[in-house]
Amino acid sequence: MTAPVSGSVALVTGSARGIGKAIAARLGRDGHQLALNDVEANRDQLEATADELRGSGATVTTAVADVSQPEQVKAMVDKVAADLGQLNVMVANAGIARVTSLLEMDPEEWDQVMNVNVRGTFLCYKAAAEQMIKQGNGGKIIGAASIVAFRPFALLAHYSASKWAVRGLTQAAAMEWAKHGITVNAYGPGIVGTAMWDLIDEKLSAEEGIPRGEALKKYSESILMGRVSEPDDVAKLVSYLASPDSDYMTGQTVLIDGGIQFS
Repeated sequence: MTAPVSGSVALVTGSARGIGKAIAARLGRDGHQLALNDVEANRDQLEATADELRGSGATVTTAVADVSQPEQVKAMVDKVAADLGQLNVMVANAGIARVTSLLEMDPEEWDQVMNVNVRGTFLCYKAAAEQMIKQGNGGKIIGAASIVAFRPFALLAHYSASKWAVRGLTQAAAMEWAKHGITVNAYGPGIVGTAMWDLIDEKLSAEEGIPRGEALKKYSESILMGRVSEPDDVAKLVSYLASPDSDYMTGQTVLIDGGIQFS
C-alpha cells in the first residue's frame, strides 16, 4: 500500500484505454480525484472510461486535447484546475508507436512520433509545472518512458529516440523544479499486453517473415518473470510515484519490465 492521499487531483493523459486507463483506475482507488484526457477521436471511449471510474466511486472530469498542441494542453490544465480546484499530479502518459525500418522511414513519420511523445510530454510537463508553481504547494510530474529509453529495439528507432528524450527531459525538469517542491520522474514499461504492442508484434512479425505473435513471443523470452506485463503492473509503480512515499525521489526513470533490462 502506498501512503494515503487526501484531496489530490491527478491528470492522466492518453487514459481512454490501455496503460493510461489502468493508471487512472489505480489512482482513483488510491483516493485521487481524476482528470482523464485523450484525443477527439477517442472521445466516446474516454467518456465511457470516465463513467466506469465514477461507478467505482471516483470523482472524475474529462478534457479532450491533443498533447502536441500547446494551446490545447494549456486549456486542458486550466479546465482541470477549474473543475477540481487544483492540479497535484500530472501523468504525461499519452504516446504513439510506429514500426518502420530507418531506411524506409520518412520524415513525416519521424515527426509524428516526436510530436506526440517528446513535444507532447514537454508541453504537459511545462503546463503542469506552471499550474503547480502558481498553487505554491509543489506537486508530482510523471512521464511515460519505456524500456527503449535504455535499450532501443530495431524497427522502433523513432519510438526509441523519443523515449530516450523523455528520460533526459525528466532529469532536466527535476533539476529545474526541485526548488518549487515538484518532483519529476518517469516509468519505463517493457512488453505490455496492449493494443500498442499488438501493433508492434504485427509489424515486426511481417518484417521478419514469421507468423503473427511470434515476434512478441521472441522478445518475451527475455522476461525473467516469465510473462508479458499487464497495464496494472505499470499502474502500481505510478501509484507509488504519485504518492507521498516517493517525496524524496526525483529525476529517475524506473523500469517496470519483469527483468528484461537492468539499469
